[in-house]
Formats: sequence, C-alpha cells, structure tokens
Amino acid sequence: MKKLFTILLFTTFSGFVIAGWNPFEEEKKQPKGAKSEATHLDADKTINKFKVIDPKLNLFFDRAYGYAVFPTVGKAGFGLGGAYGEGYVYKDGAFIGYSTLTQVTIGFQFGGQTYSEVIFFKDKDALDKFISGDFEMGAQASAVALTAGASADVDYNDGVAVFTLPKAGLMYEATIGGQKFSFEPK
Repeated sequence: MKKLFTILLFTTFSGFVIAGWNPFEEEKKQPKGAKSEATHLDADKTINKFKVIDPKLNLFFDRAYGYAVFPTVGKAGFGLGGAYGEGYVYKDGAFIGYSTLTQVTIGFQFGGQTYSEVIFFKDKDALDKFISGDFEMGAQASAVALTAGASADVDYNDGVAVFTLPKAGLMYEATIGGQKFSFEPK
C-alpha cells in the first residue's frame, strides 16, 4: 500500500510539472507591476478568442461589473489532482490586478490538460468577494465549456458566471474539489 501511494504521489506531481506547475520549486515572485507586457497580451488574445468563438459573449464582457481572465490553466491528475493558473482581473474593462487559481481534486481522474478560463462578476459585491483574497468556488459551481452559442442560456450563479475553453490535452475525471483564488492589486 505504501509503495502504491508513493507511485501515485510521484505520478501526480510529475503531471503537475508537465502541466507547467512544479510544487517543489520555490515561487519566484516578481515585484508589483513587473509582469511583462507579453503576459498582458496573452490575456487580450484569450479575451478575443472567447469573443470569436461565441460573439454573444461580448454582452458578458460589456455588461459585467468585472472579470478575471486566466489565459492558461494547467491541470493534471491520477487519483489526486490539481490545477494552477495565473490571471488578470478587470473592473469596467480596466486592469486592476493579478490573480492565481489553484485547485485540488480527489476521485477518478487520469491525464493532463490545459485550458483558458474567464470568470465574470455581475456586480460590485461579487467582484469585492473575489478581490478579498479568500474567494473559492466549490464543487457545486459549474463552468460552461465554450462553444459557438454556449453563452445564450447562461446566467450568473451567486453573481458569478464561468466559461472555459480547452487548449490541449485530455483528462478523464469524476472528482470532487474546488478552485481557490488569490488577488494582488497592480
């Protein structure tokens, strides 16, 4: 049993490294405002890609009080899984800060995947909860996988609407877990 756990743990963390996240590497924190212009371009490209795939999503971008864009989230798992991504937070279309997304899951899962995620905040209260630094989306929160016309029937749930767009990889899963977010003003 101990050997199986060791193999499971090694495989899971290997998946994180492949997905772009190494939990053993010390975080290399940049000073505030030191993020490169290229990373902001990634956020712009992600927003444009979401709008092209589903033009009705423009209404969410135009009417939301704020939104968070995660250009790339890496996810991997084998029994135990996790995900990590860095993003950008906007209020009324203006950049206000950085965010990180972390997720831990347990259950049947195998594989690795990268995807983009956009979280829309309906009003000031929803955005304030997010930027408080303790915002979490539990297992009951659901994201809409973006396809043409997917946004037509989507509404906010507790002031939040979430859309994802697969980028690469394949993941089989039936898991329990949630996403946790941090916020750092620009």
